[in-house]
Amino acid sequence: MNESTGSKLLPFSLTALILLLDQGTKFYIASNWPLQGSLIKDVFNNDLLYILHVRNKAIAFSLGHNLPESLRPLLFIVIPILVLGFLVWFYFSSQDFSRFQRWAFAGIIGGGLGNIIDRIFRPDGVVDFISIRIFGIFGMERWPTFNVADSSVVICCFLFLIGILRSSKKPEGPVET
Repeated sequence: MNESTGSKLLPFSLTALILLLDQGTKFYIASNWPLQGSLIKDVFNNDLLYILHVRNKAIAFSLGHNLPESLRPLLFIVIPILVLGFLVWFYFSSQDFSRFQRWAFAGIIGGGLGNIIDRIFRPDGVVDFISIRIFGIFGMERWPTFNVADSSVVICCFLFLIGILRSSKKPEGPVET
C-alpha cells in the first residue's frame, strides 16, 4: 500500500490544531492566572476539576526536577527534539501505518512539540493548569497537574496502541504444533 505524500501530510493538520490549542491555553493561563495556584478555579464546584497555574521544569510527573540545571536542556530539549525528528522521519518512510495510526501519531507529535516549545521559550518551565481529582487512586487525591499537550500525548499513544492491536495480523492457515 503506497500512500501519497499528501495523505501522509493531512494528519499533521491535527498536529497544528493541538499546537494551537496547547499554546493558546498556556498563553491564556500564563497571562491571566497567578503562578503557583494562588487562584484555583473549581470548574464544577465539586472538587473534581481545578484550573490552576503551575510550572514544571522537569518532564512528566516532575521526573528529573532534582537534575542539575546544566543537564536539563540536553535531557528535556535536545533528546526530545532528536526523538521527534526520528519519529517524523520514520512516519514518512514507513508504509506500514494505517490511516488511524497516522492520525494518532500526528497527535503524539503535536503534544510533544507543544511541551518542547515551552521548554525552549518559557524559562520558568512548562505551563500546566489542569488538575483532576482521582479519589485516592495510586495513593493520590489529585493527578499531577497537566496541560493540553500532555493530554494529547497520552490519549494519542493509547489510540496508536489500539490501532496497532487492531491491525496486527493473525496467522493464516492451520497452526502447527
